[in-house]
Amino acid sequence: MKLGIVGLPNVGKSTLFNSLTKAGAEAANYPFCTIDPNIGIVTVPDERLKLLGDLHHSKKVTPAVIEFVDIAGLVKGASKGEGLGNQFLANIREVDAIIHVVRCFENENVVHVDGTIDPARDIETVNMELIFADLEVLERRFSKVSKSAKNDKSVAQESALLERLIRHLESDRMAITFEPEGDEEEILFRGYNLLTAKPVIFAANVAEDDLADDGESNPYVEKVRDIASKIGAEVFVICAEIEQEISELDDDEKQMFLEDLGLKEPGLSKLIKASYRLLGLISFLTTGADETRAWTITNGTKAPQAAGKIHTDFERGFIRAEVVNYQDLLECGSLSAAKEKGIVRLEGKDYVVKDGDVILFRFNV
Repeated sequence: MKLGIVGLPNVGKSTLFNSLTKAGAEAANYPFCTIDPNIGIVTVPDERLKLLGDLHHSKKVTPAVIEFVDIAGLVKGASKGEGLGNQFLANIREVDAIIHVVRCFENENVVHVDGTIDPARDIETVNMELIFADLEVLERRFSKVSKSAKNDKSVAQESALLERLIRHLESDRMAITFEPEGDEEEILFRGYNLLTAKPVIFAANVAEDDLADDGESNPYVEKVRDIASKIGAEVFVICAEIEQEISELDDDEKQMFLEDLGLKEPGLSKLIKASYRLLGLISFLTTGADETRAWTITNGTKAPQAAGKIHTDFERGFIRAEVVNYQDLLECGSLSAAKEKGIVRLEGKDYVVKDGDVILFRFNV
């Protein structure tokens, strides 16, 4: 999974990126301190892996990972080259979802690029730049296909789609709210790779005092949640500065620090859960003496395609899957004991993999 972090300058993007990845992106109180896109790889916390790894004395435990891409702060006109220009927008064309960091705190020592705190205005500024960047892509494509639309039915269909989509974006609406017809969805989302068609997670960056009640008493957060509800986006409340402090602590200190703040989990965990929900992702597990590992798949994936995540030969020569829930396996103490109790199931090609399934694939090529 790959997530792109966007937002205006000085909203806490790079501080959040640092806390998530410990990659040390430069964070300072002036715009454009992030010159190149920073990329960090983060492991997905999953207590099931340690438990299964201990059970089988696995030589290696491999969690799922998320790649974060942090780009320079966007300003009005970024899509036309203002600030550091739209070269940064290209860096997030390939991400699965966008994390939009929104400033929801007052601090006279941290300048705001527009002078005041207004989440609705800030979100609109960034969204408009994403819209303008998408319009440039679509208009270029429309110019190319419209010339031959009269002689080719499939090209005519695409031309009509482009025309409707361009009108949609020109009315200041994101592509994610556009409703394609019939098989147009394949063309729209996979063909054009639009920024505004990507799922969005709003990170409402608040002051420390607003963390305990999850921003419920913060009117800025309320605005963000209202906007998110209109486009089906996720929202998670975070204090980027606190997250950076948490990231520098060891596990025991981290837990004590969270308890002192009245928090159940760090922001990274909240973000990962929001990302999995938004993208419809789950994890199945493989375990043994050599390795215990988590594999991320889309909810609804069938057994052969899940096997293909491990190796294409597994999918091509799929015979069956031996499946047991991880909790049942832990309670039995071993796979052989689970088999004796009859709770290891043999599943075929139509089995839909569930979150927490421990699977042994049988295949022949």
